[in-house]
Amino acid sequence: MITCDVLVLGGGIAGCTAALRAAELGADVVMAVKDALGESNTSWAQGGIVGLPPEAFGDSPELLAADIEAAGAGLCRPEAVQLLAQQGPKLCRDFLWKQLGVPFDLDEGGGIAPTSEAAHSARRIYHAKDATGQVIQDTLTQAVKGNARIRILEGMTLVDLLTTPHHGLNPRGVYDPAHVWGAYLHDAATRKVEMAEAKCTVLATGGLGYLYLHTSNPTGATGDGLAAAFRATARIVNCEYIQFHPTTLYVPHKPRTLLTEALRGEGAHLVNRKGERFMSKYAPDQMELAPRDVVSRAIFQEIATTGDVCVFLDLDPVAKRLDLEARFPKVLAACRAEGLEPLHQRIPVVPAAHYFCGGVAVDLDGRTSLPGLFAVGEVACTGVHGANRLASTSLLEGLLWGYRAAEAAMQDCATAKPPLPETIQPWIPASGPEAADPLLIEQDWTNVRTTLWNYAGIVRTKARLERARGDMGHLYHRIEAFYREVPLSRPILELRNGITCARLILKAALLNPESRGCHYRLD
Repeated sequence: MITCDVLVLGGGIAGCTAALRAAELGADVVMAVKDALGESNTSWAQGGIVGLPPEAFGDSPELLAADIEAAGAGLCRPEAVQLLAQQGPKLCRDFLWKQLGVPFDLDEGGGIAPTSEAAHSARRIYHAKDATGQVIQDTLTQAVKGNARIRILEGMTLVDLLTTPHHGLNPRGVYDPAHVWGAYLHDAATRKVEMAEAKCTVLATGGLGYLYLHTSNPTGATGDGLAAAFRATARIVNCEYIQFHPTTLYVPHKPRTLLTEALRGEGAHLVNRKGERFMSKYAPDQMELAPRDVVSRAIFQEIATTGDVCVFLDLDPVAKRLDLEARFPKVLAACRAEGLEPLHQRIPVVPAAHYFCGGVAVDLDGRTSLPGLFAVGEVACTGVHGANRLASTSLLEGLLWGYRAAEAAMQDCATAKPPLPETIQPWIPASGPEAADPLLIEQDWTNVRTTLWNYAGIVRTKARLERARGDMGHLYHRIEAFYREVPLSRPILELRNGITCARLILKAALLNPESRGCHYRLD
């Protein structure tokens, strides 16, 4: 049995920040990650993170808050937006840049050289060429590994949150309110389930983009934390709001590769096969710099109208004033790996599922509706993003709420009294002797991913959502039975979590008839 003060589930910017801050305040921290530490959605982020620019750039917390509210389509939580705008950029500068030394791109004077992105009113985006997330993740990973107060457990998949009275052995505990005391974790090395008991648990497991056929996310983004929180009865909100990134590299029969928002922020044009700019038909005032949901729907409609399989990103306007080799090396390398030369030809692009704007409802300190449980990063819903996320605010949100949740958790740890180990139900393995058939798992994933893409994607209707909900309801019962019959493994755990999250998305989308932000209903 693993015991600690603070258990952090996940190792992206939110999880690492929470672990580092809790350790700095004196906590005994355990960080459990599904892959190796450093492999997270954070490392896939290209564009950047909102930071504190020099005064000469004309930015302010009020201007940032207004941009976030505008992108969020009237659904943002005002106090969360104000908190992020007031405290987030300063924390980015002081904690990431000055304290940890994240190597953001600098100007000739040694100061930060911010860039611009779509729907931002100022150049306020800190970046490291087009691999910002990777350098942030690498810096955080080294800091976590170098901290003696943090124990790192790799290859651990979340099975369920450890809650009382549900997992307690005292029958009279049923009268007590629910409380989270850690988690059950599947160890890939031993193939056994470990019980981790903690005074406070921080859920930082990331998003669920892999549930969609076309996504910019890695394969591990299967909604594990959201599903576990739902099973533990935590409050879940805004699941219909799935943000689609407008520009991912389109190569037939290949996974999609994100092409950063900063390309359009620096002036790249979207064109159809004829070379015609088409955004004037959909967002004449903002063109390519419109919010992501607007651009994604515009591309979707253009493809539907022309019958083509993609549209194109023209970098020529950017190449005339920037050194693309120096500014966007990752983008150029990704294109060239597929036989494309982006300096001389247009890049084929399509939208793809990118970011989950809903999640486990939390307060301004990351507390969920369940005592003992905090949620930070993409798995959480702070209210900052509303119905549609403003570019480069997700890393900032993960940073700020990770930091604040650690401080709040340390306050709660002072009075927390975890149950004795002998009063908690140990994990009972399935009785089935045979491992899950990988072909069955793959087929079930195909059903989930194609159903969500076709019926709960960029454009939705009641008929499509009802069909999908019925299909996924049937599949859910089959997968639950499958889960209880075979020995646990990461693939079966991810599949179970994926179908749970798919049903949450479909139910929320069906119950909300209003088109707003990422959630667009044709009917």
